[in-house]
Amino acid sequence: MNELFERFEVEPPQKPAGEKLRCDACPVMCYIAEGRTGACDRYGNFGGKITRCDPVTILEHAEEESAPLVPFGGEEPWNGELVNTKRRFVSAIGAGTTYPDYKPAPFIVSQEVEGVDLVTVVTEGIFSYCGVKVKIDTDRHLGPETAMVRAEGEPVGHVTTAEYGSQMLSLGGVKHLTGGSKAEGRVTCSTLMDLCNKKPVELSIDGGATVVVQAGAAPIIDGRREERMRVGCGSAAIGMFATQWRGLVDEVVVVDDHITGVVSEHQAGKVIGWEDTGIKIIGRRSTPGRYFKVSEPGLGWGGTTISDPLEILGDFNAKKGARPGLSLLMVSTTGEQFAYYELDDDLKPVQKQFPERLRKSVDLIEENCEPALCTVLFMGGAGGSLRAGVTENPVNLTRSVQGLRTYVTCGGAPVYVWPGGGITLMVDVTRMPDNAFGYVPTPALVAPIEFTLRRDDYIRLGGYADEIRSIEDVLEKGGEYFNSREEKAAPAGNPWPLLQQLRREPKG
Repeated sequence: MNELFERFEVEPPQKPAGEKLRCDACPVMCYIAEGRTGACDRYGNFGGKITRCDPVTILEHAEEESAPLVPFGGEEPWNGELVNTKRRFVSAIGAGTTYPDYKPAPFIVSQEVEGVDLVTVVTEGIFSYCGVKVKIDTDRHLGPETAMVRAEGEPVGHVTTAEYGSQMLSLGGVKHLTGGSKAEGRVTCSTLMDLCNKKPVELSIDGGATVVVQAGAAPIIDGRREERMRVGCGSAAIGMFATQWRGLVDEVVVVDDHITGVVSEHQAGKVIGWEDTGIKIIGRRSTPGRYFKVSEPGLGWGGTTISDPLEILGDFNAKKGARPGLSLLMVSTTGEQFAYYELDDDLKPVQKQFPERLRKSVDLIEENCEPALCTVLFMGGAGGSLRAGVTENPVNLTRSVQGLRTYVTCGGAPVYVWPGGGITLMVDVTRMPDNAFGYVPTPALVAPIEFTLRRDDYIRLGGYADEIRSIEDVLEKGGEYFNSREEKAAPAGNPWPLLQQLRREPKG
């Protein structure tokens, strides 16, 4: 992909060679020779026609949403007769774009569902204003908040606020795509496309770790694969498992970078009659049994820098319950690290062989941890040019989406539309078909987007009534870019968008 960017000329030649065709599918306006593709690898000159190289993807849904999906690949091709009753949805994957913006979307498809005539407007949007939000399930410290995130040495985003059991990255955005150097824009676009297409990407964080991120896969942090997401903070773990430890051990400390829990002081311990142990935690006490900042964040126990948990303990106090032989369990929030101690005659904790009686409780912590995964959410804003492919008055589409009259999907996957102005959406890329994203070397990402609404609502918002086609016609004749078509089972768990539109309650 980088080579394609390198050979891209900002100013196209003024006079094309005789056999070349000029592609108008994006602002680059490549001249393409017969049998070759443009800089994006998405459009080519084949048989003297500008052709979309990837087939338009038609998603096949089971008749019942709960029924298992059957792959399409083993069927004979449909001959166009109305004997195939499977639910179909024409996605925007492979459909083509609305560029140069004054023309209608590549496909405006009509289907009747439960007696209601619905229209789906299908286009591949060119998104300069886009990025991804990455959720990485780990307690380990990846880097300081706001630290720069780099790919191939180029800045592509930053570390943002951590969430419960996860570290968060914000990548992309128009400033990285177009506001920096050519190399920064090129690498940002490549990184976003790979992440959205569910490929692994190596990222380095200034002052922090190197992490390999792939949607739906476990993160690899400084060469170590994460196995599980923490069960909760130290305080939450005390609340969940205090009864499991009662009678088996005198004290439990759950080590956590955020909130370290101490069972004898915690309310969960008090209500079941836990006795004081005279323990002292080196950290900032919040409420009883809850401590902040026992350590700096790092790659050790519970996301701290410590490898020896005794570092967070002060002297035990005999006046408050400490005694020789008092037993102590220290464990991390994932159950990956654990150790057992007993106080000697000087009230110093001495590590002992881990007793079998406590093994079950540590295993229970691990059992309640979910697998560590990376989640990649594509985020983009549907601007005026894209909306102009739906209606001659683009603000009407925005109002229809915000009023729940129009249902938005990306490659058939449900999206979250942010409140407020514009159409700003987020979608989980694992719910989209494979290789749903492309690029143009302006640079910008190309993402599928579909708008589904009732036919009468579409006409009222100023839609292109003369461009509406039946799904049968689309399947038979294809589109403007001489698309081939590919039918495949919709990703598991995604509802049929047309039925979802009927279930929505319009606002206003």
